[in-house]
Amino acid sequence: MSYRLSAIGYRLSAEGKIVNLTLHVWRQAGPNSPGHMVRYDAPDISADMSFLEMLDVVNERLIERGETPIAFDHDCREGICGSCSLMINGAAHGPNPGTATCQLHMRSFRDGQEITIEPWRAKAMPVVRDLIVDRSALDRIIAAGGFISAPTGCAPDGNSILIGKHLVDTAMDAAQCIGCGACVAACPNGSASLFTAAKITHLGLLPQGQPERLRRARRMVTQMDIEGFGGCTLFGECQEACPKQISIDTITMMNRDFLRAALVPEAATGAESD
Repeated sequence: MSYRLSAIGYRLSAEGKIVNLTLHVWRQAGPNSPGHMVRYDAPDISADMSFLEMLDVVNERLIERGETPIAFDHDCREGICGSCSLMINGAAHGPNPGTATCQLHMRSFRDGQEITIEPWRAKAMPVVRDLIVDRSALDRIIAAGGFISAPTGCAPDGNSILIGKHLVDTAMDAAQCIGCGACVAACPNGSASLFTAAKITHLGLLPQGQPERLRRARRMVTQMDIEGFGGCTLFGECQEACPKQISIDTITMMNRDFLRAALVPEAATGAESD
């Protein structure tokens, strides 16, 4: 026996491992509409499918029955863009550490298991529809200072500025942040501190980011507060939920730069550096 799904061209065969699942999915028609959980049966799902491919299968079956498909965010499906933001059985991105939803495979679930799928839950990231939330608050934090504005002309040779390995490794660890918002969803305070700290730390540790280091910290932390994110109490759930496993040590670095920025006038922070 086999089942062919025309939308994604995926063939399930009797030789492959198949799981039968029961889904409880949050459905919400719009930001101002009441939401509720809806139960869906998801039989004959290949264990080799990703979680998003499983949702594709469920949606095609809903469409075939004339029902409205489940709205969910996705893009690259390679663990890079951060769009695949889902709470799966109460865990951001699901049960596997260091794994984005798009990289989560159905072999991680047992046959007959019930799976609850919800959107991120945070005041600063309201639900748009079903499993999609408005994450533009994170973009506004970046726009407040997560960049280097100094005109440099042509890019210099990558080896012309020597940087210590420890600094490079720490900066690149922070640069892995994909802006998915899992840290916000997992935090009991709804804080965006890990996201903001990762962006501040990445640039603040490199020579190119020094001229605007303190101004960057001041403006991005201020914008984070304006957006309505909660305060950080170093609970630590953010780093556990992060699919790139970014450490809360970056929050300590952010707090240090923000406190330093608070000691000097705004006009002076643009020229401050270590």
